[in-house]
Order: sequence, then structure tokens, then C-alpha cells
Amino acid sequence: MLPDQVKRLLIGHTNEGLRAGWFLDSVQIWVPVHGLQYMFPSHRWLCKDEADGKVEVEIYPSETLEIEKLINYEVTVVTGDVWAGGTNANVFLQIYGEEGKTELIRLKSRSNNFERGTTEIFRIEALDIGRVYKIRIGHDGSGIGAGWFLEKVDVKRLVMAMVKPEKKEEDKKDKKKKKKKKEEEEESPGELKEVVRTFSFPCGRWLARSEEDGEILVELCAEDYDDLEDNSYEVHVFTGTVLGAGTDAGVYINIYGEMGDTGERKLRKSNHLNKFERGQEDLFTITGMDLGQLKKLRIRHDNKQANAAWYLDRVEIFDTKDETMYFFPCQRWLAVDEDDGQLCRELVPVDEAFMKRDEDEEEESSPAQLGLEQKAMSTTFTMRVKTGEKKNAGTDANVFAILYGTKDDTGIINLKASKNYKNKFELGLIDEFTIEAVDIGKLKRICIGHDNAGASPGWFLDWVEIDAPSLGQLLRFPCGRWLDKGEDDGVIVRDLYPNELQTHLYTPFVPYEIKIFTSDVFAAGTDADVFIILYGQNGVCSSQKSLCVNKRERKMYFERGAEDMFIVELEDIGDIIEKIRIGHDNRGVNPGWHLDRVEIRRLLRKGKGSETAIFPCEGWLARSEEDGETIRELVPSDIIVQKLSRDGTLKVIETEVDDALEIHTYTVTVTTGDVYGAGTDANVFITLYGDMGDTGERKLSKSENTNKFERGSVDTFTLEAVDLGQVFKIRIRHDNSMLSADWYLDQVEVVDQDTEEVFLFLCERWLSRKREDKRIDRVFYVKGYEGERETAFCPIKKVTNFDSNMNKKNKKRHSEEDDEEEEGSLIPYHFSVTTGSDRDAGTSSRVYVIIIGKKNKRTDRLWLDLDGKNAFLPGSLDYFTCYGSDVGEIKTVQLGHDGATPESCWLVDELSVEVPTKAVRYVFRCKCWLAKDRGDGLTARFLIVQDAETVNISQKVIYEVTVITGDVQHAGTDTQIYMTVFGVHGTSEEMLLPKLEDRFERGQKDTFNLEIEDIAPLRKMRVRIDGSGSRPDWFLDKVELHNLLTNEVALFTYEEWLSRSYGPRRTLICEMSAVIDDEEMVELTIYTVSVKTSDATAAGTDANVWMIIFGENGDTGTLALKESSNTNKFERKQTDTFRFPDILSLGELSKVRIWHDNSGLAPGWHLEYVEVHDDIMEKKFRFQCDRWLAKKEDDGQIMRELACANNDAVDFDEKTKYEILVKTADTDDAETKENAWIVLEGKKGRSKEFVMENSTKKKRFLRGSSDRFEFSSKELGDIASICLGHIPKDGKKVKVEASWFVEEVVVTEKELGNKYIFRCDAAIPLSSKRDEFQTFECSKFIESFTSKAQSLVPVKYEAIVITGDEKGSGTDANVFITIFGSNGDSGRRQLCQKFRNLFERGQTNRFILELLDMGDLLRVCVEHDNSGLSPGWLLSRIEITNTANGVTTIFICGKWLDKNKADGRIKRVIYPKY
Repeated sequence: MLPDQVKRLLIGHTNEGLRAGWFLDSVQIWVPVHGLQYMFPSHRWLCKDEADGKVEVEIYPSETLEIEKLINYEVTVVTGDVWAGGTNANVFLQIYGEEGKTELIRLKSRSNNFERGTTEIFRIEALDIGRVYKIRIGHDGSGIGAGWFLEKVDVKRLVMAMVKPEKKEEDKKDKKKKKKKKEEEEESPGELKEVVRTFSFPCGRWLARSEEDGEILVELCAEDYDDLEDNSYEVHVFTGTVLGAGTDAGVYINIYGEMGDTGERKLRKSNHLNKFERGQEDLFTITGMDLGQLKKLRIRHDNKQANAAWYLDRVEIFDTKDETMYFFPCQRWLAVDEDDGQLCRELVPVDEAFMKRDEDEEEESSPAQLGLEQKAMSTTFTMRVKTGEKKNAGTDANVFAILYGTKDDTGIINLKASKNYKNKFELGLIDEFTIEAVDIGKLKRICIGHDNAGASPGWFLDWVEIDAPSLGQLLRFPCGRWLDKGEDDGVIVRDLYPNELQTHLYTPFVPYEIKIFTSDVFAAGTDADVFIILYGQNGVCSSQKSLCVNKRERKMYFERGAEDMFIVELEDIGDIIEKIRIGHDNRGVNPGWHLDRVEIRRLLRKGKGSETAIFPCEGWLARSEEDGETIRELVPSDIIVQKLSRDGTLKVIETEVDDALEIHTYTVTVTTGDVYGAGTDANVFITLYGDMGDTGERKLSKSENTNKFERGSVDTFTLEAVDLGQVFKIRIRHDNSMLSADWYLDQVEVVDQDTEEVFLFLCERWLSRKREDKRIDRVFYVKGYEGERETAFCPIKKVTNFDSNMNKKNKKRHSEEDDEEEEGSLIPYHFSVTTGSDRDAGTSSRVYVIIIGKKNKRTDRLWLDLDGKNAFLPGSLDYFTCYGSDVGEIKTVQLGHDGATPESCWLVDELSVEVPTKAVRYVFRCKCWLAKDRGDGLTARFLIVQDAETVNISQKVIYEVTVITGDVQHAGTDTQIYMTVFGVHGTSEEMLLPKLEDRFERGQKDTFNLEIEDIAPLRKMRVRIDGSGSRPDWFLDKVELHNLLTNEVALFTYEEWLSRSYGPRRTLICEMSAVIDDEEMVELTIYTVSVKTSDATAAGTDANVWMIIFGENGDTGTLALKESSNTNKFERKQTDTFRFPDILSLGELSKVRIWHDNSGLAPGWHLEYVEVHDDIMEKKFRFQCDRWLAKKEDDGQIMRELACANNDAVDFDEKTKYEILVKTADTDDAETKENAWIVLEGKKGRSKEFVMENSTKKKRFLRGSSDRFEFSSKELGDIASICLGHIPKDGKKVKVEASWFVEEVVVTEKELGNKYIFRCDAAIPLSSKRDEFQTFECSKFIESFTSKAQSLVPVKYEAIVITGDEKGSGTDANVFITIFGSNGDSGRRQLCQKFRNLFERGQTNRFILELLDMGDLLRVCVEHDNSGLSPGWLLSRIEITNTANGVTTIFICGKWLDKNKADGRIKRVIYPKY
């Protein structure tokens, strides 16, 4: 008895005999009765002399897959006791039930079965088909003495049924008792139990070619099933009259009705000796159980004999019991090299009226084709079969497949006609086949195999992909195994199941019947590739579809005077076809084509019938005729509707189309820019898009200039197209042909000649493989376009429906609502993935991550799709940004990939997940395989956050950023744009604004998301460009930042050039003040800087000097001290004055950074002080130095930071004031009428108890309110925690339990303005005792500017740099470091020492840096300049010690800074490990 679920498996051997050692790779267990398949990976020795010496092992399943659930049947077959009654043939059986049918089952056992007078019992597993009503049993007539006398068959199965309890015999003593018993029995109908149910099928007849009716197959009805009767069907098969229509192959048929099917029967006995000849009608009789109304039939041939190709016109079936005739039209080939190459067709019955229509029209034309109706009722599967890329992977055997749906299967399909390769199933090829089936339900599995014929039959099958456009699904069935008698497990037929992760769903397609009439004029035909696109209303269109699949078809169709019909599945474009575009690729001999008309028929959505639209053309599609166009747009002239009326006749209604769209003429004027090398000789193509459709791609060929697209020239072209409405975008490209293909496009003007509307497209971009982003295909939008651009990517939008009244009354439910609310909020997740360095560590599978929070709240599957690469390569480090829902606190991360074959193995070294909005990064050191055949066989893993290394990173807020580029000629740019934002609480890092194809173009408004440090309220912004790129100049109009957390909007206006060659300023950098609620945050001022050089020997310098001033509002950026009042600057004892006008005031100043470049003869400089005068504040700030900035003097530093001497320390001898802001929660029972008290605990001491009084006049602590209190106290230093108590007003005892719910307490020290925030979210119980209180730690500390400025004292920092110990770890490049602390950054400092070879493999280097106190160290940025012979560097870690307080911060890196390794970066930001 097998348990419900297999948890583990013990496997071993007895270790007897020679070479008993065994390497066990894996075990697979199928349990069809449970519908499960288990995979147990082992990958280990079971051997006394190998590994751990064990010969038995317990293994656990790596995955449990759901397979089809089967149940057990017992089949008893009784052979008759008559002479020669037994058989040696292969016997098969199929069982039919009310819920379906089993597959064809071969009855074989080890003994000599089916001998005269024997009873055989077979145990089989098959689908649960409900109540059994018939079976089909037969044999294949093989062997000697194949004739068989079958007596009867019994089928047994377990069913659940109500079983009455057995009656116990009792004395008839008491009638009353009996009466009671009876009542009880009536009440209890029995209990549910499993019982065996037997279905008997008496037969008592011969199954022999030489006995009775010669049949070797029989259908039997269950004894107790009265609804079924025997029936015989007359099958009339009509072979077509086409040349070569007849066949000598064996033909098989299966008829399906409401009550099952007949099974596949070979059509043997016809009324003609030579069956299936051209134009012949063959009659066959098939007997079996009555099928009820017929639904479909499947007909196929076995492709044997010389002339196997067969053109089947139709099949008619006469039901002798009901006396009804069914018509199954086919009118198609069943041939490998005709039509779509299928040897099997599924046909559906059509109404007699449709067939009658054919006969009426017989005189004039060929019979009307019913392909469309057939197509609509059938599903077309495109099957792609990928042969693996292993040695000898290809096969010469005959491959077959069976598709199993939930309702039925397709039967055996021989994969003979590959659409794309003559030699099928060769190494690495993907072969495509078409399979049509009627109503088989949803695909659940496929069976694929081969017959092991041919010279090298072994086959390595990688995967099978099945696309069903009419169902809108693409399924991938992974295999990745051999189908070879001599490889793997020796199986040559495999069942494959779809891989969920690789399933692709889309909008289902619908069938269209397209008839093409080629004109009857000289040379009208073509062998070119003809394509078509259909357009519905509002510009909805289908994809471009080629009507011919291969060269053979192109030669066959579109001949002079021909009428060709194609049935294609395309996107549903609605009920009205507004226009079609038809064209060809102008290839082949004489590709010119004269098209008469196109007729497109599609089925009506409701009712039976169809609608045909006629599109007249009557013109050439030829380069050498008329206007030389090979593409035409056609509009409908007439529509014919055919409806089946209630009385069974066909109604035809013909209407003319009055409101068809008109053909418009568009003039396209193309201006090439007037810059060097702007012209192109390549072929240029354009597509115009309007709100009513597009023109398709047109070549711009005939201009009035003979040499088109030359520098500064204007070319005009004319296009004819069906009315596009408002033209809003164009797509323009060139084919990069000829020598000078690069093209600078200035603008395109499109004029609709009919309406005289002008549409202007400002381009001003290169289409070049060498310049800008190297694209030769661009999309431009019409000037002033307001809609959403395709390339616009701003996943997190501002919320407009912000409900201000967030249901105040009922706040009790707030926790549940919060959960729901958060569901919608998207946040960015940043991932970095390091692939192991083993040779086969990489994978080309798609990788995904799922982030899981509390209560199993999870993001969708976030796919990590590689940009520009097609695989995760060994040793690579790849970065991704995904947007997923906010799951709150992260608990686990699932990492996996969609590869399901053993080949798709992947070794993950490390995964890091960064969540900037939560200020955290998790680093998972995985070092594990995600592979079916490695390690524990898992392709997905759950990584627990507790096992990860947690790194605190800077907290970020998501902003919606809108950048507006000016509408000035050449305003757009492809340069690198950097933005820095300054706020009250610090400065953001410098952020690169991504270009993403078409951002920052002339007159354009670009909106995207940026993650910016939480420094609001904002003060100013600095934008810098680096002058790189093909168009380095940019006209910046304005920038808007919208804080999505607080909804605050800041506007920054510039309206000027950032350029070295345009505009008055000739600068690449600009600063803009923030305007919030129409108020300017920072004013412009003039800074006058006085620099005093000391009175010491050789104090002056000839070097170039720069400085940066820091203050409340950030910094000034780098200021060059160039133009002084003195001609010879920085001489001994001299004061130099520099004036900087129009600079944004920094408010109070804190420090300056000053340095020189060590150039000139005597660069050493002794600086006495720097003085800065702010014009607006009318205030002078002094910065004392009295130190050398020289390589050869003092400590050798040429960069110094000077603290502001004005900021004298505040004297804290006397008391200071504390302001306390208490916020009561906004819930029902949060408020209190009693008093509260607070104690502040600081680093320097503890305050006394402050009572916060509540009076009747001034009520405090009301629901949702904030109350302010002020207390004096001695200075306590930084406040670490507070104690909160809740006491009765009058000191009475507490009678009723009550509490006060505090949300938050903010303590502000008034002298310096430091803020301490305590998140409480707790209920404080009312108590008269003073020792009952609650303590809260400080959750956020906001240091004021004054406090920061005071703490700026010079401190020596010791930096220890440790280089990794691997081959090639050391570097010869120059290394630079920037340290970031809570008080700002250190500036970029070079790490160098005289006469020392630094940063060698395994080496530790020590450096001393003198900086102003940095506060807590937050991160360091390390980089090198990639100079020297071997610049690649493996940095192990950096340790920085503040020598003043002895605190050491460790920054672990462990990554390469090397252009040729991992991610190719030579600059890294490292966060500390605490």
C-alpha cells in the first residue's frame, strides 16, 4: 500500500559480487493513481570504496509534478471453447464511459494469452471515464492462426456507492420494536463505501478474416445499458477531380458522435476494386454502436505505396438508423508535398444548404469552398520541434506525435512535411509542422516518438512548442532527453507535459478566408512573396501575414487569371474591415503582379453565415509599371452577407459600401540637417501613423532631386494611402547600405493634400550605426504631441484620486485597509546576480525572482530579462531593476528559472536584493546549482532573509521627474546628463538621467521615476552635462520633481543652453532654485572670496587653485579661483579677491574645501585663511587654515577642508529648552482626559519628570490631535530614549482600566534645533503608580545645520586598503577614494605614497587622511583610472578608523574593479558592515 504522498525513499544494494559499487544519479517514481510524478536526485556513489562508503541512502524528492490521474480497471477476457478459437495476434481494447474514453490499450501478459477456452485477467490503469457503456475490442490479424472466437469481456472498477447496512435476524417478539427499527432504517439510507462494479459485455462471435463478416474488430454494449443499439453507417468517399487526386495508400477513418466514436477503421471493402481513384465515389459500411448525432470525422492515409498523395473532395455519411445524411466537405490534399503537408484531416459536418449552393453554382465555377467554416470549428496547431545540439542528435527515423486534449486526442500524426527544412530533425534545427484538430479541448500533454527506422534513428529532442492562435496560447513542452534505444533509458516514445513558466497567453486569433484574383493580362502573375495586413476601425490592425509559406507555394499561386484561396488566422480586428494593405517583396523572376481584386470572408459572430468584403484593385504592383509601387491600400466596394435562415435556405444580401475611407495623397518633405557628414546614400523607408491606421512601411524613392538626402537639402515624396485621420507619429529608418550611410535628419513635414493639414515632426537626430545610440530606425511624434509615448517608462505614477477624507469615522478597521491599500503601491527592487565561474555555470533560461513578505504577501513573478545578452555567462555580474508590489517587511526571496531540461543548469554565486525605499540591501551568498540534474535537482529556491547579509543603505524616496527640453533648433541632446538635488537634510548623490532612445529631444516633455535620498524639503538642483555624444548641446527649459510620498511638487526653471558653443553662458553646469507653492527657496547672491597667503618662506604657489563652499543649502560646486584683483595670484603675504556673481546663496556656511593641481615650478602653498562675503546676508564667514597644501611639506596633502570660524560652540552652562510634540492616534478609544508625564534620557544625563497637564479649559490628547509642551532642563546631550507615563489628574486611585494611545513623540532641542523622533504606536495604561511607564528608543534623529557645523573639527582618519589574494589581483592604476559621512563627503582623494608600489596581490596599504569630522561613515566610493599595464584590481576590503574616537568602520568589497571581468566596472560604492 503506497502512502498518499511519497516523502522520502530508501535505496541501496547488498554489495555482493565483483564491482558491486554503483553510482546512482536519480530515481523517478510515477504514481498514476495519485496523479503524481516524483523526481529523486542522488548524484552519488553507493559503494564501500567510494565517497562515504555507504551502500544505502535515503533521498528526498526535488520536485513533485502533477500528471494525469488514472484509476485501476480489471479486464477479464474469455476466449470461446471452439476449435481453433485462440489467437496469437496482438489484441487491443478501448473502453468508453459517460465521461470520456480510455486510450487504446494493448492486452498483453507474460503467458501465452487468448488460448481456446481460457480466461485472462488484465490489470490496467486508465482515465476515470465514469459509467462504462461500450467497449471496442479487436486484433491486428498478425501471426499464424489469427482468427479468434471471443466469448465475453468483463470490466471491473471501484466506485463509491451507498451501501445499506446488513439486516440482522431477530425474533419477532415485539412489534413496536420492529416499527421503530423500520423508521430508523428509512432514515439511514446507508453509508458511502467503495464497491466493485462489474460491466459485462457478451460477444459470442468470431473476430477473423475468414469467418462470419470478416471483421476483426467489434463494438460491444454493456449488458445493463439499454440506451445503445447497433447501427451501421454508409460512408461515401468522393475523391476530387484534380490531376493526380487518387491514392493507393491505406485510408483510415474514425467517426465521432455524441456517444463516443467508432475508433479508427481501415476502409477496406469498397464497391470498386481499385479504391480512391480520381473523380470516384467509394462506398463502405461501418458497423458499431449508435453514435447519436455525428460531430466530426478524422480521415487519414498511411502514405504508403508510390502514389500516396490524395485530394479528398468530401465524405458523406448515411446513418441507416435515423435515415439522415451528413455532409463533410474537405476539398484539400492529404499529401506531404501539397497544401500544408498534413496526411490527416478532421472534418466537420455542414448544413445541406451550403452543399446545395455548391451544386447550384456548379455550372459557372468550381464548388464554393467551405474551408472557413471548417477552420472556425477546428484548431490549427503550429508545432515547432527543436532537435538538440549534441553530437548525433538528429534522426532519420519516422517521427510521430499525438496531442492529448481534455476532451479528445488527435490520434497518431506522422510528422512528414516540415515547413522549413527538407531534411527534417537534424542537429540544432527547429522544424515546423501544421496540425489541425477539431474540439480536443485544452492541451494537457503530448506523446512524441519515432519508429526506430533508418540508418541512425537515435534522436535528442530538446523541446516541442505548440502554438494555437485560435486559442491564444503558446505552450512549451520541454524534453532534453534522448529517444534512442542505445542512450538514456532506451525509450523511443515519450510523454511531455507543458512547462507553466514558458506558457504564453495572448488574444485569440480568428480565421479569415482570403481569395486573391490575379488579372488575366499579359505577365500578370508573380512568384514574389505576397503579404497582407487587415485594418479595422480606429487603426486596429492585424500583423503582416505572408500568404505563401515556401518557395514551392509561391511558384504555384498567383498565376495569370488564377483565383487563389487562403485561410489564415489573424488578430480579430472587429466586425468592419476598413482597408487592407497588400504587397509583395519584388523578388523572383518577373515579380510584377497585376491584381484584379481581393475578397475577404469572415464568419458572422452570431448565427450561421458569413460576410464577404470585396476590395477591387485592377492595377499593377510592379516596379516597372504605373507609379512603381509594389504595395497597394484597398478599400471595400461591396459587402456580401450570406445567412442561413430558419427554413434551412441560404439568404444572400449584397450591399455597396458608401462610407468607405477615401484614398488620400500625402506629401512627405524630408529635410536633411546642415552638419558635416549629414547626407546618406542608403535606402530610406517611412511609416506614417494616424488615429485611423497607418501606411505600412514605404520606401522613399522618387524625389525631385536626383541625389536624395544630401546635406542641407529638402526632398519631397508623394505617398498614396487610405485616409489616416490625424497623423501623430512617423517611423523612419534606412537600410545602412552604400558607403556613407550615416544620416542626420533635421525634420519631416507631412501634408495631407486632400484636407491641407500640415503635420510637422522635429527630428534633429542621427540615424547611424556609428553615432549617438547607434540606431538607424527611429520613431518621432508630431510637434506638440500630448499623448503617451511608446518609449515613455514611468511605472510609478502620482495618485490623482487622493481621498482626503480617508474614512475618519471608522478607523478600527485600519489595519485591514492598510493591507489592501499597500497592495497597489509599486516600488523598485534592484537585483544583482553573480553567476559562478564553472565552465557550464551559465544558462540561457529566463530567470525570475519573487519577493515574499509577511502573511505570504508576495510580488508577481519579476523576470530578470537580460538586455543585449542572451544568457547569463559564467563569471558574469548582471544588474536588473524591476517594479513590484510593496510586500512590507521581506521574509523570503524565491529565485528560479524556467528551464525544465537537464541542459538548462545554472550556478548562482550570489544574489543581492536592494530596496532603496526601505534603505536595505540583502546579499545572499548562494553558491548553489539551479538545475534538474545537479545538486538537489531544484530549479527554484527560497532564500531566507535571516541567512542573508543585511546592509543598510541610504533611504530613498520615489519622485516622478518631468524634464522639459526647450523648443529651439538643435535643443535635443544625446549627451550624458547628471542631476544633483540639495535639500534641508542633505544632498543626493549625482544621478545619471537615462536617455532611453528618445528622451531629452526638442520641445519634449519626459516623465520618469527617480529614487532620491530622503532630503526634502528641497532647496536647489544642479544639472551637469559632460559634453560627450554626437549632439553635446542641450537647451534645458525646466525640471519638475514630484515627491510621491508627500505629494510635494518642486519646480526648477533654467530656460537656457547647457553648451560650450550656444547661448550666453557657455557652461555645461547650471544651478536652479526650487520653487515650491510659488515660493522661491533660495535667493541669488554675490560671493566675494578673499584668500590670504601666509607670510612664510616660499608660501606662494603657481598652481591652479579651486574651491567648494558648503552651507545650509548644499554647496556651490567647484569654483575656479582664476580672476583675481592681482595679476600674479597667491604670492607670499598677499590677499587675492575673487568675485562670483549670480550664485545661489547657501545661507549659513559650514566649511570650504580648497585644493590645487600641484602644477608649475613651485606648487607648494601655505594658506593663512579664506574669507567669504555673502552679499544678500551681508555677512562675512572666515575659514582659518595656517597649513601647507604641498606634496613636500606637512602631511603631504594638497587638499584641505576648513571649518567656519564664526560657528562658536554654544555654551551649555545654563539650561536649555526642549519642545515636546505629542501625537495621539486617530482611533476610537485613543484619547484621554487624564494627565501624562515624560522623562528624557540623554547621553549626558536624565531629565526630571515633566508633567503634561490636561485641563478642562484646554483639552489635550484628543483623538488625532498634536499637542505642544515646552520644558527647561539642563543640557542632556543626544537623547537616546524617553519614558512615558499616564496618570490620573487628581492623584486618585484608578478604578476603571483605561489607556492612552500615543502615535509619535517629537523632541526638539531649542538651542541647536536638533530633532529626535520617537515612533511609539503604543497604548499607555492609566496608573497612579510612578513606576508604571513605557520606554521608547529614538527611531530617527535629524541633526540641525548648526549642530553639524559645530562638530566640524579636523580629524585624522586612517584608511587601510586590503587587496585580494587571487591571480592578477593587484593594480598599477591610480586609486581614488571618496568617503561619505553624516556630515558630508571628503571629496575625491587619491591614495598615494612616495616610492611605494601600492595595491599588490594580498597586500595591506595604510593611508592617513586629514578631514573635518565626517560623523557616522555611511559609504565609500572607490575607483581607479584604468591606467598602467595591468589596471584590473580585486579589492578585498577597506577599514577606516577615526583616530579621534577610535571607531573603525569596515567596508567589505570582494569584487573586481576591472573592465574585463564580471560587470566591467572600475568604480564601486561600498556600504559598511556593522
